[in-house]
Parts: sequence; structure tokens; C-alpha cells
Amino acid sequence: MTDTGTRRVVANISLSLDGRVSGPGGEYDMSWIVPHAVSDTGRDRMVRMTEAATTALLGRKNYQGFGGYWPAVAADESADPRDRAFGRWLDEVEKVVFSSTLTEAPWQHSRIADADPVATVKRLREQPGGDIVVLASSSVIKALLAADEVDRITITQCPEVAGGGARLFEDGLPASSWSLTDLSSTETGALYLVYDRVRGE
Repeated sequence: MTDTGTRRVVANISLSLDGRVSGPGGEYDMSWIVPHAVSDTGRDRMVRMTEAATTALLGRKNYQGFGGYWPAVAADESADPRDRAFGRWLDEVEKVVFSSTLTEAPWQHSRIADADPVATVKRLREQPGGDIVVLASSSVIKALLAADEVDRITITQCPEVAGGGARLFEDGLPASSWSLTDLSSTETGALYLVYDRVRGE
């Protein structure tokens, strides 16, 4: 069982009504998420999540995608101030990328993990710092859920039926209980849900 006195691991993800993280067109079929991610409430919540976080965990695809987008936003004076704040946080935060193919991590303050997500998180928990946030990398979140290494899940529940695609909660995950600790709706009809892991004594 995870020692809850150590750093908190937060999984951040968007889901469709049918529980998908991507659509039937493959892992990049995510256009249905975009309107809900760029809403005022979505932007406010993203910035708020980063306030307690000092480490970001990313899979390779998100690392490369974020790295090609957010540094330019951080420097764009015409961008939404919340997007710039998130971009600046991403630039400065410790970034750990899980990949078996990357040989270098050029984005500042980033490194390639030399172990699986579970082993890496166990080591990070023992080090000083704030929240450890997994940013929308479903493969990393799945591995941590399977090992009961997630303390909080923040879900943007989008009012969309993807009709196919990858799921976050696959059969075979260990049973677990969660407590709803925050809930808000957005102007696009999405729900922002925060669940904290309920652990036995």
C-alpha cells in the first residue's frame, strides 16, 4: 500500500461518455476533446492543478507533442494568460518521459526514465517535492492504476460519445474505492471531477 504521507500522484485525463481516451480513428483521434479543454473552466482548472505540482510524467507521444506546442505558447504575448501560465509551468517543471525509443530529451528540465512508471514513481515519492502529475498519458496512468500508485484522478468528462477507441479503465484493474472531492461543470457541458483514493487503515 502506498504511504499517503509521501508525495501525491495525480492522474489527469479527459474521457468521453463511453469511457474513451481517443476515438475509433486511433490514438490521435481526439478532436472531440478540444472544445472542452480550451473552455474557460478547463483552462482555470489546468492552471490550478499545476500550483501544487513539481513533477510532470509524460509518455513519449505527449512529451513530443507538448514540447512542440507549449514553449511557443509560453512566449506568445497574444495567447490566453492561462495558456501562457501553463506553458511556462511546463517549461520549468521537472519532466520525466517514459520511452523505449527516445535517446535524448531536449526540452529543458526533462529526462528519459530508465525504469517503468511504477518504479520511477516509487523513487520520486521518496524525494522532496510537490504533486507528481501524469499529464494525459493514458499508458502511464494505466500502469500506475494497476499498481495502486495513483492518489488522485482528475477527469474532464466530455459530453461526447466517441463510438470506439482506447479505454482508460480496462478489465483487469484491481478493485479500488474513490471519494469525489471536487465537482464543477463547464460552459461546454463537460464535468470536471476530482476523485481521491480511499485507502484502508
